[in-house]
Amino acid sequence: MKKQQLEKITPRDKNFSQWYTDVVLNAKLVEYGPVKGTIIFRPYGYAIWENIQKILDLEFKKIGVENVYFPLLIPESLFNKEKSHIEGFAPEMATVTQVGDKILEEKLFIRPTSEVLMANFFEKEVKSYRDLPLLYNQWNNVMRWEKTTRPFLRTSEFLWQEGHTIHNNQEEAKKLTLKILEIYSNFANDVLMIPVINGQKTEHEKFAGAQETYTIESLMHDGQALQAGTSHYFGNNFSKVYDIKFQNNEGKWEYAYSTSWGVSTRLIGAIIMSHSDDSGLVLPSKVSPIQVQIINVQNTDQIQDVSTKLQQELDQYRINIDQSDKSFGFKISEAEIKGIPVRIEVGPRDLENGQVTISRRDTKEKILVKLDQVKTTVEAMIKAYDQNIYQIALDNREQRTSHAETIEEYQKILDTNQGLVLVPFCGEIACEEDVKKKTSTNSRCIPFGVEQTKGKCFNCQKDSTLRVYFARAY
Repeated sequence: MKKQQLEKITPRDKNFSQWYTDVVLNAKLVEYGPVKGTIIFRPYGYAIWENIQKILDLEFKKIGVENVYFPLLIPESLFNKEKSHIEGFAPEMATVTQVGDKILEEKLFIRPTSEVLMANFFEKEVKSYRDLPLLYNQWNNVMRWEKTTRPFLRTSEFLWQEGHTIHNNQEEAKKLTLKILEIYSNFANDVLMIPVINGQKTEHEKFAGAQETYTIESLMHDGQALQAGTSHYFGNNFSKVYDIKFQNNEGKWEYAYSTSWGVSTRLIGAIIMSHSDDSGLVLPSKVSPIQVQIINVQNTDQIQDVSTKLQQELDQYRINIDQSDKSFGFKISEAEIKGIPVRIEVGPRDLENGQVTISRRDTKEKILVKLDQVKTTVEAMIKAYDQNIYQIALDNREQRTSHAETIEEYQKILDTNQGLVLVPFCGEIACEEDVKKKTSTNSRCIPFGVEQTKGKCFNCQKDSTLRVYFARAY
């Protein structure tokens, strides 16, 4: 029989990048695809995405969003209508030019996003103010040919949801843009247990073709930021280009107002880098494929009977009994690597005293619990577990959040306590490009809830009215 074995995980503080890769592969979330930059989602990795999808999809539907599906291919002539949009994606776009032995008369782009397809559809669909709003979302794949790739964080093909809405007035469109941001923020904080900062992107960082881009920004264990979700207000930019008009209640023609918004499988990368440790994954309970794992010390009839009864008693959770013939020690290690929040060990000695051993993945604390107290113990333990992993991530962010007034102070902070740095900033695109050239960092957001005081830009020393977070980022 082939020996069961778990690979070694590189310590997180020794080599964060290698640690991340080791965790992803040991937890069997993905395998590398045959084409550079692509990944194969294994069942456990895809199950995390399915749980993210189920929870978010329900939240979207609560505000009237309907799911649709649009084509993968976009004609070049259609894409070229919005110049700033195509300029933003041109370096990453994959193109279809030939089918069989036939050269196509027009290039077809594999979608990097679907704004132009949606706009083309809306132009035909919208005629009257009575047709609006249209609130659409699709769960799909997109392709952006990334130069440097890493599972979940940046891959040439990835999974996401992209919402696209169209409205008969800008107030409603702006309100929807910010409502989506609120949904994303609540989801990150309350479901993924990742503390995020809500804010607006600078001119340099806003989405190509948008008037305003809003974001939720998170900070990983190593002090690098990660954009966890964005919501864009387009105004009537796309409507003018694609001639999306409606007759208002006075019979006059107006251009419609639109939004788009999305989160992707990058969220799984955020979970890993926010919560996991040198033993493997640490998964938030609400998206963990298995929330409670029962492990039998021996496979006797008595132990099997108790395990089955516990599984039935805890059926409100995604609960699993490890029925494999692996060793007990291997099962424990595997449950740790997979980040299962709570583990119940059922053994003959404990059962003699009418109890089982229950442990938490985050603290690795083990306690003996009477059989009639297992349900209440697990309920309290999962709640405490989620609160703890959130607090750890929040403490890390707070310890790595600093202020700087000059580029010299900023650079020193990056070298000594990498993280988010709040700086006075002029907001000019050229200045931000200069900062990026000097420091390999960029702006993360103009944060909500932070007083936007006057000052001198930390880089160019021009007058500034913005306080902006800058950081190294994934």
